[in-house]
Amino acid sequence: MNKLAKGIVKLKWLIIIAVVALTAFFGYQLKDLKIDADVINSLPDDDSTAVLFTNIGNKYGGNTMGMVILQADNVFNTKVLEDVKQITNTIKYIDGISTVTSLTDVLDIKNADGGIEIGKLIDEYDIPRTKQKLDSLKTYIFSKDMYGSIVSEDGTSTLVMFTLLDNADKQAVAKEIKEKIIKLNLPEKISFGGMPMMMNEISSLMMLDLRNLIPITFIIIMLILLLSFMSARGVILPLLTASISIVWVLGIMQILGYKLNLVSTNIPVILLAVGSAYTIHVINRINETKEKNRKKALISAVAYITIPVFLSGITTVFGFMSFIFGAYLTMIRDFGMFTSIGVAFALLISVVFIPALISAFSMFKTPKSIHKRHKSEDTFIGKMLLTPFSNLIVKHPKYITVAWIALMAISIWGIFNIKTSVNYAEYLPKDNPTRVTEDIMQKKFGGSLPVFVVFKGDMQSPEVLKKMIETENYMKQYPDISTTQSVADLIEQMNDVMGEGKKIPDEQDKIEQLWFLLDGQDIMPQFVADDLDEGIIQSMFASVSTEDAEKFVKYMNKYIKTNSTDDCQITLTGIPSVYIKLNSSLIRSQFSSLSIAILLVILIVALILRSFSKGIYAAVPIIATIIILFGFMGATGIALNIATVLVASVVLGMGVDYSIHIITHFSHKFDEVKNINEAIKDSIMISGKAIIINVVSVASGFLVLMFSHIIPIQNFGLLVALSMIGAGVGALTLLPVILILANRAKEKLYKSLGNNSIFNKKSSI
Repeated sequence: MNKLAKGIVKLKWLIIIAVVALTAFFGYQLKDLKIDADVINSLPDDDSTAVLFTNIGNKYGGNTMGMVILQADNVFNTKVLEDVKQITNTIKYIDGISTVTSLTDVLDIKNADGGIEIGKLIDEYDIPRTKQKLDSLKTYIFSKDMYGSIVSEDGTSTLVMFTLLDNADKQAVAKEIKEKIIKLNLPEKISFGGMPMMMNEISSLMMLDLRNLIPITFIIIMLILLLSFMSARGVILPLLTASISIVWVLGIMQILGYKLNLVSTNIPVILLAVGSAYTIHVINRINETKEKNRKKALISAVAYITIPVFLSGITTVFGFMSFIFGAYLTMIRDFGMFTSIGVAFALLISVVFIPALISAFSMFKTPKSIHKRHKSEDTFIGKMLLTPFSNLIVKHPKYITVAWIALMAISIWGIFNIKTSVNYAEYLPKDNPTRVTEDIMQKKFGGSLPVFVVFKGDMQSPEVLKKMIETENYMKQYPDISTTQSVADLIEQMNDVMGEGKKIPDEQDKIEQLWFLLDGQDIMPQFVADDLDEGIIQSMFASVSTEDAEKFVKYMNKYIKTNSTDDCQITLTGIPSVYIKLNSSLIRSQFSSLSIAILLVILIVALILRSFSKGIYAAVPIIATIIILFGFMGATGIALNIATVLVASVVLGMGVDYSIHIITHFSHKFDEVKNINEAIKDSIMISGKAIIINVVSVASGFLVLMFSHIIPIQNFGLLVALSMIGAGVGALTLLPVILILANRAKEKLYKSLGNNSIFNKKSSI
């Protein structure tokens, strides 16, 4: 370590130039960094649920549906219908759109002179203008079940639904649709809903958060560092470390073609905390080094602090890497990969670039009087927190142990009440316009989450078509399904118009005759595959609750299991099914990544400190904190979602640093003074100062995320902040108690050897 420290000082200018050049290069890449809010894409490509859902998009013109809602006093008004036509035509000619369905562009089947007429419900070139025609249209629409999905029962709202091509840039298309319709400046109240609109809204809010919250976090951490160190370098250097590591890792993401998502937008905040933490410990050690020669003080401090900082960094890296091996969702794996890379950068910058900078520039050098001004026990932190902590621990270790055990016992109750949430709508505040639209969709149009039931078989077979009708009737018995559509419905209507009754004909040749009339209609590719060997039922699910989605999937799978045959194979897919898979993946990711992280942290700490027991000691306060974290989530109703699933492993990776610094300092001091109490007090007074500064800065930084516009990010910020406080308190209370209990026998041995006359004689010799 001495050689490393001397090498850094010797090559300081080369190091500085290299870091500046790399930062400029990676910083230039950030101009092209994009955001992707689609959580569904995070399922692996070979996932069976994802494959089935994707196949629907490929075969039937897309699986992603959006909606534009027009609200007026009365939809059956000429001006409103003209505006529906205008919106329909605007959407229809946007690149990436597969189909559009509205009052002015929906299939209608009716009797005409004893035959069948298949056309549009409303002739867009001859929109009804008289009250008589408008009333007649209203009566006709409400007499047909199939139009319940585009006109509300009270006649005050109507939908323009659109489907996106599977390969379309969904967020870009949604953004274009919204912008063009707003420019129409229509008098009706216009609302936007559905998956693409929600993804576009979340993406916009993510960008807004990045633009507003990251600078605020930066400023808050800066103020805390200023109050803690009262020096330029105590503020500039930690933030510089974090900033460089953020630029480097985001630049690499862009170069490799990755986009920011709901999870990876947390990387800048995490690196602000981690990057500043390592430099805080480096600066704190330099301040505490009792050496008059500044150069020697720098080398001595770097030589000492490199091991604990490296140990802290490597455990944090492996903590985040646990997501790579333990998470099922690709966005969580990517988060783990890039966050671990960013932490490695922060570690490297802290122990190499920062000492080089201090060595090169006088403004960052340690004033000779620093020890008088920064002596830990004389600071506010020392007087108000560190001294009371150390006294309490030395005098009453049992009280602290009992308090932690009681808190964990209470938390176990809350763990069993944790809920999960993967629904996009629940990620937005209730007053968000897109969330409000989702509520309208549920109340007036039967929901916005597409459901598809796939039938493999001869689509012109009476048995298959009848089974489709039977399945639709079964689906509509479920409270969250109100309307269904399929080619079987069209055949039924045509048969009814022919005077044969609303049913599927028993003879296949009759079905083929009716089918001939449907050939060429725009709606057919949405319902039937080209080879006529597969068809789908389309529907909408009304609830945003993950629990309701689980019940519906079970309800349908029970039916499918007993009704699927070799000639008519039935499968279920759609957003509820995808949500269920995402939900189970979240739970799996939580337990597997956390288990891997705990195991890796224990092994790495044990390996580097050459003591398995020290690895266990380092993990205990963090595990206790995580138990309390889960208990808090269950008690307060904070759901396990795409963001909060990260918290436990993030806290483990970051919070174990506190334990490492205490253990390392204690071991070094205890070997020197052979006295537990003195070693504990010294560890708390010196390393404890850096820990408290880091806890306050990290917690404050993450608390800024509570002002995010996205609910999972709000909860993520709150939980990480509280957990980091818990991890800090655990390192300063529970861990010292463990160290006291674990080293009492060793202290007695030291004392007995010290009192041995032969030992004393040998020592003097």
